[in-house]
Amino acid sequence: MTRHVLHVITGLEIGGAEMALYRLILQSRGNAYAHSIIALTPEGGMRARFLEMGIKLIVLDFRRSPISQFLRLNHLIRKIRPDVVQTWMYHADLLGGLAAHLAGVHKVIWGIRTTDVDGGCARSTTVVRRMCAAMSRWVPHTIVCVAEAARQAHTLIGYDAARMTVVGNGFDFSRLTATQEQRNQLRTQCGFSANDIVVGTLGRFNADKDHANFVQAAGQLARLDDRLHFLMVGANLDKCNKDLLRWIGETGYPERFVLLGERTDVPVCLAAMEIFCLSSRTEAFPNVVGEAMAMGVPCVSTDVGDVAVLMADTGVLVPKASPAALAGGVAELLELGADGRKELGRRARVRIHERYTMECARKRFEEIYEDVIAGRGH
Repeated sequence: MTRHVLHVITGLEIGGAEMALYRLILQSRGNAYAHSIIALTPEGGMRARFLEMGIKLIVLDFRRSPISQFLRLNHLIRKIRPDVVQTWMYHADLLGGLAAHLAGVHKVIWGIRTTDVDGGCARSTTVVRRMCAAMSRWVPHTIVCVAEAARQAHTLIGYDAARMTVVGNGFDFSRLTATQEQRNQLRTQCGFSANDIVVGTLGRFNADKDHANFVQAAGQLARLDDRLHFLMVGANLDKCNKDLLRWIGETGYPERFVLLGERTDVPVCLAAMEIFCLSSRTEAFPNVVGEAMAMGVPCVSTDVGDVAVLMADTGVLVPKASPAALAGGVAELLELGADGRKELGRRARVRIHERYTMECARKRFEEIYEDVIAGRGH
């Protein structure tokens, strides 16, 4: 008998939670679970991706009319009568969990995707998180954290530790490929020569991603070697971003930076890099580091979330919010030379393929579904 899992997610931006859900549903096709999605807000590039793959998607607009949209969410859950409601991120945890209970569906799984419980998030998000902590003992059957660091951080602010478990991200390696021709073509388009060393970052422009850290580190590195160039890929990493352009201008080496904005060919962008950098102030389990590893690109990352567990000894870990430290980490990889970086990238690829497959993540989620449906554990 096919079971139905209804996912409620806060939005449709191209981000870690959205991509994890996308991969989970694709990996689940033909198995014992059918999946559909309700998004609480309509904006974002994932909407087209879900629809292109034939994934059932209902889009609400809580920003426009929160009360009527909550009533509609409740009505939809009553009509669909899923076996499990799985929610992704704080607002969906709160609203989706409450709507499910009011609809008589008590098989609820919450999803925590961040470790930053002290940072500068929106006040509304802080309020929602506190409400979730207070309700964590009765709304969800299980709370799935993407990283051990996320579990620990949320336990400290009052979430029910007894209901929490960790399921790391899995990766669809069939989609993480790029040919040498694609790599060369993109590098040519960016103006890079065969001898240039490209240090890149990938992720939407956001304070948590700390792109100022990356830019300042790049400015320090640019003085060391004329071959160094810096590739920045992600939403709003483009020439319309005045703050970003100002930071780049202040380095004194604006000609070394290439801004590509949001792209759909992430594997090709990663393949164009010799070194990948994550400069974030906070993460839980950053997909992009795993994707870079899968592409054989050695990584330098700030010590955030579960990055240390993910990379182990296949990359360089540095303190967050320190351009000097980030530049020093990149310098370590530069000293390895091309052959040393290739070997480190090879080890990273082996590690991610052995430990973080999408099949493993799917099986773990399906074990949780079985426990929730059977009422085991609580």
